[in-house]
Amino acid sequence: MILRITKHGEPVLKKPAPPVDFDAVKNELPRLLGDMWATMYAARGVGLSAQQVGLVLRLSIIDVKPEGKPERLVLLNPEILSREGLVIEEEGCLSIPGLYRKTRRYSRVRIRALDENGQPWERTGTGLLARAFQHEVDHLDGKLFIDQFTLDQRLEVAAALKELKKTWL
Repeated sequence: MILRITKHGEPVLKKPAPPVDFDAVKNELPRLLGDMWATMYAARGVGLSAQQVGLVLRLSIIDVKPEGKPERLVLLNPEILSREGLVIEEEGCLSIPGLYRKTRRYSRVRIRALDENGQPWERTGTGLLARAFQHEVDHLDGKLFIDQFTLDQRLEVAAALKELKKTWL
């Protein structure tokens, strides 16, 4: 089922998610993940957090399609272990449709999480995967990519956000 994606300004996007007890969610997880994957792909995104579908759970999904092939990553209780290098590239968000801005991120990120079976995994991401790791963990911490902006950048996008909000359903 395609779920409604929450938009900038909705309180759930600012709520940090506490760690999830896998045993408490494991029975509902397959359905929720199926709905999240369907929603993310329908919106043509590369990542989606539980907050973006109205739930305060420390859960995100990512598929940056390396080499054009799907590679689904489930991030339950993710934590960033290390960050290296800096890069400034354009970024957007399904919760702020239509807004894309250059955003400062780390170029190499190592993450640890549980998968859909509750098994721990670690991975180092570079490029788009590193950006997606950071973007999704930010969502789980109650932050949007625009929260990375300087005051000048926030003032610059304020008018654009006001106009974009008029087009959101």
